[in-house]
Amino acid sequence: MYRAVLLDVYGTLVRDDGTWEAEAASLVGGLAGIDAAVVAGEWTARFWALADAAHGADFRPLAELTVDSLEQTATHFGVRVDARELAERREPRPPLFPDSLPFLATLDVPVCLVSDADRDRLAALLDHHRITVDSVVTSEDARAYKPRPEPFRLALRRLGLTAADVIHVGDSPESDVAGAAALGIATAFLQRDDRALPPGLAATYTVKTLTALLFALGC
Repeated sequence: MYRAVLLDVYGTLVRDDGTWEAEAASLVGGLAGIDAAVVAGEWTARFWALADAAHGADFRPLAELTVDSLEQTATHFGVRVDARELAERREPRPPLFPDSLPFLATLDVPVCLVSDADRDRLAALLDHHRITVDSVVTSEDARAYKPRPEPFRLALRRLGLTAADVIHVGDSPESDVAGAAALGIATAFLQRDDRALPPGLAATYTVKTLTALLFALGC
């Protein structure tokens, strides 16, 4: 049985419904006279291009990547927005999913959160929801973003365990499932919506809720 659980945060423990991103994309689209979905696609591509390059000595915090990618997107479509001011409107403490606290309360093994988040923002979120776990690894701590291996490896070092000892739980096919599986870590794909894993990618478990996974953890 697994000796610890690695756990994503945004979209897994707390809601991350993309409302703010949709509003920002709609604003840019309205100014440029194009569909918001086109803006969102361009923004997503630019964000991940920045994130893919942001590791090691070239690491940059998530807040910077968000602002810069939004500004680049607006410029690409010939408009200007105050991306930093828009980013300040983002909900800093999104609500928990109803199964999050019952899941954490039932687990009898150590939990390490592994999140693509800036350290201070995540700390404030956990404090707001009164969530205490054994360890927390942010992208800022690892100086890399999932699905790169650095966040997962740092989590294993902090727990003093190997890849075979743990399972990683998350809602992102690429960042969570593919990232953890590349290191030989068992995975649980949390299917919060109707999104499916892409062809060729398989998780150890696929569940609709966190509590549905408890049976596999022996709880």
